[in-house]
Amino acid sequence: METWVWFTFCAAAFQTVRFMLQKQLSAVALSAAGATFARFVYSAPLVLLLVPLYLWATAQALPGLGAGFWAYALTGGLAQILATVLVVMLFKRRNFAVGITFKKTEVVQTALVGLVVLGEGVSLGALGAIVLGLFGVLMLSDMPEIDGNWRRRVMNPSAGLGLLSGVLFAVSGVTYRGATLEVASDDPGLRALVTLGAVATAQMLAMGLWLFWREPGQVGRVLAAHKMAKWIGLSSMAGSLCWFVAFTLQNAAYVHAVGQVELVFSLMVSVLVFGERPTGKEMAGIILVTGSVLGLILLV
Repeated sequence: METWVWFTFCAAAFQTVRFMLQKQLSAVALSAAGATFARFVYSAPLVLLLVPLYLWATAQALPGLGAGFWAYALTGGLAQILATVLVVMLFKRRNFAVGITFKKTEVVQTALVGLVVLGEGVSLGALGAIVLGLFGVLMLSDMPEIDGNWRRRVMNPSAGLGLLSGVLFAVSGVTYRGATLEVASDDPGLRALVTLGAVATAQMLAMGLWLFWREPGQVGRVLAAHKMAKWIGLSSMAGSLCWFVAFTLQNAAYVHAVGQVELVFSLMVSVLVFGERPTGKEMAGIILVTGSVLGLILLV
């Protein structure tokens, strides 16, 4: 398999671990913005430490960063913050799973955003594989029954939050790829680290200032949860770095599509760690997602 596929698999695995840890941290009384800040404040310092170490180990100098880099990086960072806040808001809603299902359309949205922003299209065969994976993801998503007809299922606040978060995650993925392409280096690892360092630092500072201004006390609660949150930061940094390396090497739509294997990993965790049994619908979803990933690996 190509290098970007392995990095995407690793990113999905680290993200699965992060969500497991965040599930345990959810018992802490944090606001949506506070929970979002926890991810950044414990990962940004680690990335900033890695950048000079990588430069020293590879005998390279820090490349220059132009206006195009900062435009892409800051746009992606803001979009990711807003998307993450929306997802955390979904956790507090009764029909959370409906919103998450709409959020999962981010893969198709990424293909559209990538075409508009970077001019990167996808082949017809790859688009078919992406749509196949989307069907698999929808089957793996828990859609609770909502009283009323399909309009009530679609036209509700959770669906809106989920769809908007998907759009914002698509924007962040595409602009992150755009930022890595603006780094003047042939080393994908350095391009990824520099971009991640800039983005994570900007996100940490922006979220910290926002919380001090709008939600006094939240920063203290985040820091008080350091025993669990530091591991979230570590897994977040490792996952983000793998995502960024994959973005330097391949179209963001393809990376996000292969990254749907995260749902398969999550289901494996539920079976192996929590002893839960998959349903027939979940097994069918796994087959579709796996077929989609294999199709993309063969076609791209």
